[in-house]
Amino acid sequence: MAAKKTTTTTAKTKSTSSKSSATTKSTAVKQSTAKKPATKKASAKKPAAKKSPAKEPAAKATKPPAKKPAAKATKPVAKATKPPAKKPAAKATKPKTVDAEPVKKPAIPFAVGDKVVYPHHGAATIIKKRKLDIGGEKRDYFILEIATDQLTVSVPVDSAVELGVRPVISKNKAKQVFAALRSEPQEAGSNWSRWYKILTEKINSGDIFQVAEVIRDLDYAQKVKGISPALKRMLAKARLIIISELQFSLDISEEEAVKKLERALPKIEELVEA
Repeated sequence: MAAKKTTTTTAKTKSTSSKSSATTKSTAVKQSTAKKPATKKASAKKPAAKKSPAKEPAAKATKPPAKKPAAKATKPVAKATKPPAKKPAAKATKPKTVDAEPVKKPAIPFAVGDKVVYPHHGAATIIKKRKLDIGGEKRDYFILEIATDQLTVSVPVDSAVELGVRPVISKNKAKQVFAALRSEPQEAGSNWSRWYKILTEKINSGDIFQVAEVIRDLDYAQKVKGISPALKRMLAKARLIIISELQFSLDISEEEAVKKLERALPKIEELVEA
């Protein structure tokens, strides 16, 4: 009986040891399996080491953008410098065409046979046009025949308007001239030299209304106080200028133009009563 118990005890011991060994083995297996994930984690850390090379493409990506803007920046500069060089050249050629236009400009409003007015001489007729060589320069000239002075005047065709040549006034303008002759005259005052200068400028202006004022003022001064020989000559000249233009404007004879002028000038009695 004692031997059986010993055997049983040893058997139990063996079974216990076997269980413990099995437990240790399972524990070892579990530990080994538990440690394997650690190796996997360690291996998982290796891709983290691979991520560092990913930073190099970022560095490479920054380099190309730096080059592209540099290329774009240089192109606009080249474009900006080229147009300014071309535009001034185009503008420089345009003024040449503008300078060529004045050649066509002589669209003179006069032709042979027209009746015009030339300053300081009065009405005239363009009798012909011819080329004259004056001072080594050949130019076209209008030959004007003055209506009252029985003389001819040569006027350059391309500068006739600038010199004061103008068409004869219309019939309506002629009525306004008569109204100016009837208006109240302006007296000389104390400064005769200044008054003489003003009258001279008016008669040389070529403006028929200013010439009418000269006749009005000198005619009144002559009738009231008398005037100097120089002013008498100026009055006679102004009368010829007015008469010649009225003759052409109203298509009347010289005698009829003189009568109309005299009737338009106010009488002394009328001026005194006014």
